[in-house]
Amino acid sequence: MNETFDLQAYLSKGIEDFVKDVVKATLKNPRESAFMLKFAAASSAASKKRLAAEKDGLHVPSFLIASITSKCNLHCAGCYSRCNHATVDAEPVSQLTGEEWLNIFSEADELGISFILLAGGEPMLRRDIIEAAGKRQNILFPIFTNGTFMDERYFELFDRCRNLVPIMSIEGEQEITDARRGEGIYARLIRNMDELKRRGLIFGASVTVTTQNIKEVTSDAFLRELSDRGCKAVIFVEFVPVTDESRELAPNDPEREYLQNELKRLRETHPEMVYVSFPGDEKSSGGCVAAGRGFFHINSHGGAEPCPFSPYSDVNVKNTSLKDALNSRLFRTLRENGHLLEDHAGGCVLYEKRDLVERIMAGETV
Repeated sequence: MNETFDLQAYLSKGIEDFVKDVVKATLKNPRESAFMLKFAAASSAASKKRLAAEKDGLHVPSFLIASITSKCNLHCAGCYSRCNHATVDAEPVSQLTGEEWLNIFSEADELGISFILLAGGEPMLRRDIIEAAGKRQNILFPIFTNGTFMDERYFELFDRCRNLVPIMSIEGEQEITDARRGEGIYARLIRNMDELKRRGLIFGASVTVTTQNIKEVTSDAFLRELSDRGCKAVIFVEFVPVTDESRELAPNDPEREYLQNELKRLRETHPEMVYVSFPGDEKSSGGCVAAGRGFFHINSHGGAEPCPFSPYSDVNVKNTSLKDALNSRLFRTLRENGHLLEDHAGGCVLYEKRDLVERIMAGETV
């Protein structure tokens, strides 16, 4: 890693560029463009808050991932959350309340966090929390959803609160999407997209990239169909193997290089949509950005974790603040000892080095 690499400046510029790209992508939609221009001003103010905190010795990331429920109605093949037992079929217990999540969103706003990704389980099962998020207009809330609970009330909510952006999970065309997510899911997603477009609402797509679909989901044909249906952002999430049996689905180095080259091409030739890759640009961001370097994760029970793929926590926000959670022993050790910058084979360095994370949790010096 370059010693002079400035992560904060890199991420701040990344946010500015992202907002500019979304503004461009929504120029034909006056209401969306007006909101994004307003959000751009709020994002700039948040960046100044983070820079001020940095000078005081506190690194505040730009992003927070909030898993607001552990319940989901689908059983997608290879789901990391189910494999980690973070998603279950039973009725969730001892999870954060809507009021507790609203307090987290408010503190995040005060700290200068600009993006909070709402995940699960299936986040749209918690309508109360999504409605609370809509009140925090300085923060953009991408909602990573399987799309099966989209209804009239949600369409109306998204129309009122433009900071709520549904990001629907799709694996490619119908055959591969339904094979992983269940029969009929692809058709439901297409109906949702058509309705969102009809109402002039911005939305995006989340694609889990595997060795089986990498060529299809980066193809002009697939992405053109998304664009024609009104999609404005595509988030490529590299499959992370959380079992040895699923390791063959994880993109290897040549495939990850292929994905990055395709992203570069798509950004140049199809600027009508925004393309984001996760973890993707680890090299250009100086390594993994988990554990508070660029983002961190709050699970549905309040545990502050480095990343959804690394479900370890030594502090709970029920008992402390977000600010204190960012300075937890686990987060500090991962950031300060260079563990996030090390080479790894899979899509997630912390999954590859989970034995080391467990040793830190046990109080060992590493």
